[in-house]
Amino acid sequence: MLQIKSGQTYSGLISYLSQHHMVHFAWIIKIYQHLFIHHTLKAGVYEIPAGVNAYRLLNLLNSGELMQMNRIMLVEGMSFQQLKDRLAANTEVKNTVLSRADADIMTAAGIPLIHPEGWFAPDTYFFNPGESDTVILKQLFEKQKKIMTAEWATRAPNLPYHNMNDALIMASIVEKETGVDGERAKVAAVFLNRLKVGMRLQTDPTVIYGMGDRYDGRISKADLETPTPYNTYVINGMPPTPIAMPGLAAIHAALHPADIDALYFVATGTGGHTFSKTLDEHNAAVQHYLQVMRAKNAANS
Repeated sequence: MLQIKSGQTYSGLISYLSQHHMVHFAWIIKIYQHLFIHHTLKAGVYEIPAGVNAYRLLNLLNSGELMQMNRIMLVEGMSFQQLKDRLAANTEVKNTVLSRADADIMTAAGIPLIHPEGWFAPDTYFFNPGESDTVILKQLFEKQKKIMTAEWATRAPNLPYHNMNDALIMASIVEKETGVDGERAKVAAVFLNRLKVGMRLQTDPTVIYGMGDRYDGRISKADLETPTPYNTYVINGMPPTPIAMPGLAAIHAALHPADIDALYFVATGTGGHTFSKTLDEHNAAVQHYLQVMRAKNAANS
C-alpha cells in the first residue's frame, strides 16, 4: 500500500521513499520525474505491484493505472448500526445485504452468529473498489474473532465469564465508559467486582443502547427505571449482548482487569475518573466533581 497525502508532490514522494531506503540515487529519479512526469499526484491509497521499481511506480502514478483502494475507517465504540450506515454511505462498497435484518446479514456473510454487536474489529481497512458488504463484514469479523481468541487464551484466572461472548460484552461496556488508556483495566475491575458481590452494574451506556432511537442525548430518572434487557440499573448481571465494537485495548482490559477492590468510579471533571471502594468515598468524589463543574460553569458564564 502507498498513501499519497493531499498536496504531496512527486519530489516529496521521492524524498520519502529515499529516507525509508525504498529507493537509491534519489537525485537521478528526481531528474527523471522532472523530464518525463508532468501530472500532479492524486491523493489516495494505492495498491503497488510487487517488485515495481521507482521509475515504473512514477509512470503508473502519472498514468492513473494504479488501483486506488477504498479506505474504510471504523472507530472503537461504534455500534453495528453505525457500521452498517458507514458501509451503506460508501459508494465504493457493493451493497447487497445491508438493508436486511441483522440475523440475515450474518447468514449472508457466512458468520455463525445471530446477534452481530461487538463482533467486528474497529480499524482502518482498505478494500478494492466495488467489494461487497458481505466480504467486508466477514473480514472484520475474522479479525475480531482472532483478537478475542488470542486474548481469551491468556485471560486472567477466576473471571466470571462463561465464554468469549461474555468477555466481549464487558469489553464493550469498558469501551463506552472510558477512552483513557490507564483506566480501562480499572473500569473493568469495578464492574467485575460488582458482579462478584451481587451488585448491579448500573452503567449508563447499556441504558442508552437499550433505549435505541428514543435516546436524544439525555437520560432521565424515568429512563433509568424503565426495564429493558440492557438497563443494568434494573437487571442483574450483564446485558445479553455487547453494546458496541470494542477495540483491542478494551478487550485486553476486560480479560486482564486491574487488581483493585473499587466498586465505584466517577468523572473528575478535569479528565479521567476517581475510583472508590466505599459508597462514602464515592459520594465525596461525586461532590468534588460537582464542585469542579460548577466552577467551570461560573468561569464560562
